[in-house]
Amino acid sequence: MLPSPATTLNHRYSRRFVLCAHVVRTSRKAAEFPVLAMLLSLPSGVAMLGHGAYAADLQAVPPGQADHAGTRTASHPENVVVHIQPRPPIQTYPHANPVGQPLRMSGAENRKNGHQYDWGVFNRGNGEAAGFGPVGVYGVAPWAEDWSRLRTGRKSSDPFDVLKYIPLTRSGNVWISFSGETRLRNWFESRPQLGTQKPNDSGRFGVRNLYGADLHIGSHLRFFGQLVNADAAGWGGYGYGSTYRKRLDAQQAFVETRWNMLGAKSGFIFGRQQFLDAPSYMLYNRETPNVPLSWDGFRAYMVWKRIRIDGWDFVQTYDSENKMFHDTENYATRLYGFNTTWAPPDFTFMGQKGYSFLDAFYIGYKLSGSTGAIAGPGGTSVKGSNTRNNFGMRWHGVAGPIEFSVGGIWQGGVFRQASNNMARNVSAYAINSTLGARLPKNSLNTFVGIQTDVYSGGNASDRNGTIGTYVSPFNPQTNYLDTTTYMTASNLISFAPLVRITPFKSVSIQIKYPLFWRDSVNDPVYKSSGFYKFAGNFRGKFIGMAPQASVAWQINTHVSWTQYVSRFMTSRALNEAGGSSGTYYQSNFVFRF
Repeated sequence: MLPSPATTLNHRYSRRFVLCAHVVRTSRKAAEFPVLAMLLSLPSGVAMLGHGAYAADLQAVPPGQADHAGTRTASHPENVVVHIQPRPPIQTYPHANPVGQPLRMSGAENRKNGHQYDWGVFNRGNGEAAGFGPVGVYGVAPWAEDWSRLRTGRKSSDPFDVLKYIPLTRSGNVWISFSGETRLRNWFESRPQLGTQKPNDSGRFGVRNLYGADLHIGSHLRFFGQLVNADAAGWGGYGYGSTYRKRLDAQQAFVETRWNMLGAKSGFIFGRQQFLDAPSYMLYNRETPNVPLSWDGFRAYMVWKRIRIDGWDFVQTYDSENKMFHDTENYATRLYGFNTTWAPPDFTFMGQKGYSFLDAFYIGYKLSGSTGAIAGPGGTSVKGSNTRNNFGMRWHGVAGPIEFSVGGIWQGGVFRQASNNMARNVSAYAINSTLGARLPKNSLNTFVGIQTDVYSGGNASDRNGTIGTYVSPFNPQTNYLDTTTYMTASNLISFAPLVRITPFKSVSIQIKYPLFWRDSVNDPVYKSSGFYKFAGNFRGKFIGMAPQASVAWQINTHVSWTQYVSRFMTSRALNEAGGSSGTYYQSNFVFRF
């Protein structure tokens, strides 16, 4: 909900401040429709594009200069006008990764024209520095949205706002908010999984519904619940399990208490919940299947002005049941740890303001069964229990036109083989970086960058000794590494130039060209569930390259359409081993409120 056109506050020392929303409408809007139709092959009249400026500005009218009426103001109060612009539609639902967003957003803008809770400097960018995932008008976690401002009763132009704040008492201290998402996804693969999965020319389709309610009892207590159901179909489909076809069940159900302690905004969350307080290249929301990732347990957090801490202990939700409301806890898979994020003092670089965040974290996994298995000699899979201890740091932020993120993780732990209980130590690592710049005074809002990732490999032929293969089992962000999902964060080196342009306030286009190598030729090529088994022996290091493009169109506040296309071109050595190049296309049509 946008601020009212003008709000005037009278300072007792005769200073007057005017807060106004400044909307810019130009003739360019009319020219957007045919271009969008060409880009997305839709009729030009599908929806009205968003409008408004990209950033807030500050203008001051000093004493002694002309005011709006053209008169001198020497004897009048000082006027300061702050323009809070409408949010660009493409930032309605920001994606993960603070670097390379379609447009930059300040923390003040996120609070004024978005719906994130007030976390101070941690609201900057896409808001994920606060630890609750990206939040714009809507968030990846709907309970991270703050709709309490609707309590003022100001008129809204959005018909769905009547569902976002419903007072249950006369005072309005007890209220409920509803949220919902329906996603239609279809994708085509000419040679699925590098040619190892049949049939060829597979077309799959999935639909999911996520609908929730958020009950607030005063400012210190809330209850959140969310339901999920999903289905899948298509031609030549494969891999449909309980995370694609799901009868009605509880996706999230938790209680949260909030209070102020030691000068910090503090909270405790207990129950089934999403967890997003980790780098998205390490752990995210399980985007490809219909059913997102959820956890059962507790989380506690404290947020000060420039530092925050977070601790958690979870077991994974057991979501493999095919009956209604039968999901329970999977005690064989655990996630636990803590995170500290520090926001150093702001600075100036190349004449522009800059800021950054420094994360230091420990994240532990416990895995068993097929998720805990490792690659063994002769292409076998060795089952056992797998404990991984991740100690990591990440530094990310903005320095003038530069945007950056660099992180490193050392992964220790122990693997115990199921057949004989033999213990093997783990020593693995990951190094991740993205560096880019926004071209100044560019009408396309161009961002140019380079992404590099290294995930250590080991030696699958070893029957004992230290394991060197890094694993990241909890669904890193799908499009961070490879939109096809054929590659995963194990035994991999990736180098990817990228360019993003945002020619309109509602449309953003990204082109990316990743190249992939194995870190160790003694370890297989890994996929999201295990590792590849080719007909022949793959001896090479270079896996291939996957040029890819994405087009995101925020049609209006509630409807978006995102498309991805990629051509995975396998190397000659991989082709000789039985791999195959292939084309991948995915379309996502999403309604949310």
